[in-house]
Amino acid sequence: MTTRKYIARLARTALLTTLAVGLLGADPATRPAANRRIDVRQTGGETQGVVQVANLVYADSKSSKCFSDHFLAEAERVSSISTSRRFHAVKLSSEELFEFPLVIMTGEGAFQLPDAERSLLRKYVERGGFLLASAGCSSPDWDRSFRAEMARVFPEYELKGVAMDHPIFHTVTDIDRLQAKHGNIRPLEGISIGGRLGVLYSVDGLNDTSHAQGCCCCGGNEITNAMQINVNILAYALTH
Repeated sequence: MTTRKYIARLARTALLTTLAVGLLGADPATRPAANRRIDVRQTGGETQGVVQVANLVYADSKSSKCFSDHFLAEAERVSSISTSRRFHAVKLSSEELFEFPLVIMTGEGAFQLPDAERSLLRKYVERGGFLLASAGCSSPDWDRSFRAEMARVFPEYELKGVAMDHPIFHTVTDIDRLQAKHGNIRPLEGISIGGRLGVLYSVDGLNDTSHAQGCCCCGGNEITNAMQINVNILAYALTH
């Protein structure tokens, strides 16, 4: 990303944050959900006011085929966020990463990131980007690898449980609990830098495979209200 592009992106983000405070109010818990109409149209990476979300290609060639993009259409239906409706495949090793306000990282099995990808991921989050990560089908190998990589990328921060009163659960829809296929659900975890959540992780999965063609969470404990949570995550990424 050029310096000019980055400065322009920061200016747009600051403007969006100001607008969002006025539209959403300071205390999400006191706002009726029906009044949360979010008017965000431009923040790094969008063309003609359309929000684009990236599906990461990481560990050189690893990527997800089973994270549903249905929440993008839902975000447009329940708020005023205009979306591209489809993910864009972006390499974690590419500067193109900085053109997207939200990126998705998911999969199954063990992996290891090259140093160049670790460096870019850290810069991306520090500069205001948001990483949504999810273990496909509750994959234990992917979970172990992701935790190890976060410890390498953000050694001075740790993944911590995200309480249900966090704004991530109250931007568009009020969500008071996580729902899962098998009942026993582990809390979402995140990494915050400077008071802002920049990484959100679900070990049980926010993939919403019920809306992904040819995919299932076979044997895993996927979160069943993932679509609503992902809409909230998108809104948070655009306004924080």
